[in-house]
Amino acid sequence: MSKKISGVLTAIVTTFDKNGYFSPSAMRLQVQRQLGYGNGIFCGGTNGEFFVLNEKEKLALIETCTDEVAGKAAVVGHIGEISTRETIRLGKQAAGLGVDAVSVITPYFVPLKQEELAWHYRAIADALPVPIFLYNIPARTGNTLQPETVRQLASHPNIIGIKDSAGSYESLSGFLNAVKDLEGFSVLNGPDSLIHQGFVDGCSACISGLANVAPKEINAIWSRFHAGDVEGSRAAQEQVTGLRTDLYNVAFSPAAVKKAVSLMGYDVGESRYPIRFSAADEEKILQIINKYTK
Repeated sequence: MSKKISGVLTAIVTTFDKNGYFSPSAMRLQVQRQLGYGNGIFCGGTNGEFFVLNEKEKLALIETCTDEVAGKAAVVGHIGEISTRETIRLGKQAAGLGVDAVSVITPYFVPLKQEELAWHYRAIADALPVPIFLYNIPARTGNTLQPETVRQLASHPNIIGIKDSAGSYESLSGFLNAVKDLEGFSVLNGPDSLIHQGFVDGCSACISGLANVAPKEINAIWSRFHAGDVEGSRAAQEQVTGLRTDLYNVAFSPAAVKKAVSLMGYDVGESRYPIRFSAADEEKILQIINKYTK
């Protein structure tokens, strides 16, 4: 990859039509919406419902995003599967679709030792022609990458960073401290509550699920910080943190984000997994949207 990924990448929702099938046309509209606010694209992640997409859909999603972005911003595609073999197989196909890098979640369901996680990532990095980001989200996988393991993996020329979605400042700062003297290795912040602090402490980019709902407000945290307006960045973060707290009190984050985008008038479809919203839930979400976004 020729340049370091920086700024905001939206953990973009995957669009479905009224019958629940992937909708490329609706996807392109969401990509353009994000590009309009200066945000890059992280597709097929948690907010993209990768866990309910089949392989054909995952590849169609990546291809649609890279084609629509057309080099105007960074595109990272998530390819993490439960096995090393399947991750490599999917990654080789994704690599030919124009992504700048791929992201690989830790294997899930089966508890693994740190040396086993390290073997998994090295095998993937050895096999793929595209750079990879480690992806730490222990609440969803049951496996946690430790900072020392990440530091060891950072020596691999094809492992260029880590996305940390553990959800705590302790976790994020642990990775930042572990690799602070390693040039070219990026730490990407996952939790929307820590975007500003992540930039202050040295994150090169954030991967934001809430940017689906508030692309302008999320980008303001980065753009103000990048311009030297640290206080303005902090103020933007406070607004986003309020949005995050209120919205996620209604429902699990990917579903709440997608429902919010839908209620804003965008045809993104329903989440596939069995979560349902009452009329009262939808009214709460509308009130939250109106309170925090313009």
